[in-house]
Amino acid sequence: MSLHKELKRITTNTIQEMKAAGEKIAMLTAYDFSMAKLLDEAGIDILLVGDSASNVMAGHETTLPITLDQMIYHAQSVVRAAKHCLVVVDLPFGSYQGNTKRALESSIRIMKESGAHAVKLEGGAEVADSVKRILSAGIPVMGHLGLTPQSIYKFGTYVVRAKEEAEAEKLKRDAMILQQSGCFSLVLEKIPAKLATEVSKNLSIPTIGIGAGSGTDGQVLVSHDMLGINHEFHPRFLRRYASLADIIAQAVINYTKDVKSHNFPSEAEQY
Repeated sequence: MSLHKELKRITTNTIQEMKAAGEKIAMLTAYDFSMAKLLDEAGIDILLVGDSASNVMAGHETTLPITLDQMIYHAQSVVRAAKHCLVVVDLPFGSYQGNTKRALESSIRIMKESGAHAVKLEGGAEVADSVKRILSAGIPVMGHLGLTPQSIYKFGTYVVRAKEEAEAEKLKRDAMILQQSGCFSLVLEKIPAKLATEVSKNLSIPTIGIGAGSGTDGQVLVSHDMLGINHEFHPRFLRRYASLADIIAQAVINYTKDVKSHNFPSEAEQY
């Protein structure tokens, strides 16, 4: 059922109003037109064209290999489907780190070539100058703190971040710096729920959590995990809302059986 006719377009301003009104924000990942169309019509608030496409769509072990060109391709596909939701695109690894000029150029390419509404980047104080420079071109920026998957080789593990006091204090400082730099929202990934709640209360911009408890202003999951298309990944924070892997496998088994037994196509299914 198509819902988007009744749904108004979500903007960065809408997200801010939702936080002020105490309305939770729902975000999911999308990488292609067909899935994005389903998610948009079902009323999702934000679609994140995540660099998780590197894992989910391309089968890489980390998010690092995906290129800016590939991210733009995925973003174009999602934007064509999105009639209602806000579309945010991840700046991939190597397209912004340590170089504010490159960060701006990468962001401009994403916005110009895909028609997306905002970009997202990982990191705190070290990316503040890039955030300001991107914003100088009128491009909204979403931040990302806690477990930052592009830094996986620095961390060496995907465990919960900011459990130690020093890292927790740095995260609080970074969150404030990102807000002051002009980010319209922050993703908080895999940090203690108490810390995420405290950060969310102290910020005027909305926070979106993944494995960060219920005290954030919204939640995000990878669609393929949430829909049970992927079976391999089962962290504590993931709630599966469907088991599509089983449904798809059974459909393919039935189709193959029907083809091999001369059952498909039938008389009625030919011209």
